[in-house]
Amino acid sequence: MRGDRPDLDVTPASTRPVRGRASTSHARRLRTDMTDAERTLWQDIRAHRLGGLGFRRQYPVGPCIVDFACVSASLVLELDGGQHFTDRGMARDERRDADLAAHGFRVLRFSNLDVLKNLTGVLETILSAAAPAQITDRTP
Repeated sequence: MRGDRPDLDVTPASTRPVRGRASTSHARRLRTDMTDAERTLWQDIRAHRLGGLGFRRQYPVGPCIVDFACVSASLVLELDGGQHFTDRGMARDERRDADLAAHGFRVLRFSNLDVLKNLTGVLETILSAAAPAQITDRTP
């Protein structure tokens, strides 16, 4: 049985990241160069601190490296600075969101200002979005 062999990856292909040497090293660099908003949010979602959800930071999904991902809830969190609110930035984000959806992820976007000024509201929104996935994961 495949599940009994730890050397075989039984993660569904739609949630398995496509990794290459370049994307992995770039993700590692991003982890060390976090913005203030990313650092603030990470303190509250790391180590299963938010409702038992396991988040990964600067996680490669397909051609994208997302700010935070909860694979079990198929949820991506993106924190956006000012460049995301230009026409060009919004168009790019729409393409990324479509690509992430094609990989089976739902995307929640928050502005950096939201995270820094309304962290409680951001955390509540994340929990609310993840709740249906948590219920689904617990059913036999």
